[in-house]
Amino acid sequence: MPHPHTILPLPQHSPEVSSPLVTIEEIREAARTIAPFVRRTPQAGSEYLGALSGTRVILKQELFQKTGSFKVRGVINTLQQLTADERSRGVISLSAGNHAQALAWGATRLGIRAAIVMPGWAAASKVAATKGYGGEVIQTDEDLLATALELQRSRNLTLVHPFDDPRVIAGQGTVGLEILADSPDVDVVLVACGGGGLISGVAAAVKQLKPSARIVGIEPEGAAGMSMSLAAGSPQRVEKLDTIADGLAAPYAGAHNLAHVQAFVDEMIVIPDSEILAGMRVLMERCKLFAEPSAGAAVAPLLTGRVSLTPDSCVVSIVCGGNVDLERLKRLI
Repeated sequence: MPHPHTILPLPQHSPEVSSPLVTIEEIREAARTIAPFVRRTPQAGSEYLGALSGTRVILKQELFQKTGSFKVRGVINTLQQLTADERSRGVISLSAGNHAQALAWGATRLGIRAAIVMPGWAAASKVAATKGYGGEVIQTDEDLLATALELQRSRNLTLVHPFDDPRVIAGQGTVGLEILADSPDVDVVLVACGGGGLISGVAAAVKQLKPSARIVGIEPEGAAGMSMSLAAGSPQRVEKLDTIADGLAAPYAGAHNLAHVQAFVDEMIVIPDSEILAGMRVLMERCKLFAEPSAGAAVAPLLTGRVSLTPDSCVVSIVCGGNVDLERLKRLI
């Protein structure tokens, strides 16, 4: 695992995966597919963050998306491509919270039964929200993917992966299309990374339309699965997750996601939870955005100078979610 706080330059090649990289045409088709269901989220500048970093900072506010995070984009794009038989059997997935809520909401909207395996430590508010959106929640202290796959087999369900699926990547890529439409002069995009669905899609969209823009990923040092995978050259599993950012606490990096990161992402930065918390506080106190820790990761480099930025350049930071558990927030702040 890379040493905490390191910046990892990426080799520009992709490992072999079962399907090619997502094309810009597939991302544009995803945008048309999900448009009736999702919000086109706003972007707004932050003078405070701009002054600190010497750049023009714009916040892409995905916390105002349906269910409070970007996740519904990939969910809807995937569900809309299922066959009638796959829909009728119902779907299953695994998630610490944001994907669970998105899948429950999206499946209910489309008349599909959804079951989601969540960790025993999942935030109570996210479990309750998932149930409220119509999802069946199965909590476990065992391996989430293994549990989900066993339930998939025993119940004959359709797996909707939270990040390692080209349909999910294309759906998340619509965030990148909106960034370029609203900020065509963007020079750098900062993206928090968990399993890699968001950064894969955003990087694929931005790099295929504006190759000169830099894509920088940020991971918690206690859940740096993508950086571990880049160093190893293949998807790696994080043996012990330890981060306040539950939305970034993926136990492994997906093969499709690794391929996209290798092809389209310029840098990965690994940071401690203290910097993630500082980013979240700034979003709340100075930007008036009730953001979750995962979103704090994407502004943290602007506070610390860990990412090299050209003065007066245009930087877009994706505020990826706002599903804050109040009880946990009391302990963090």
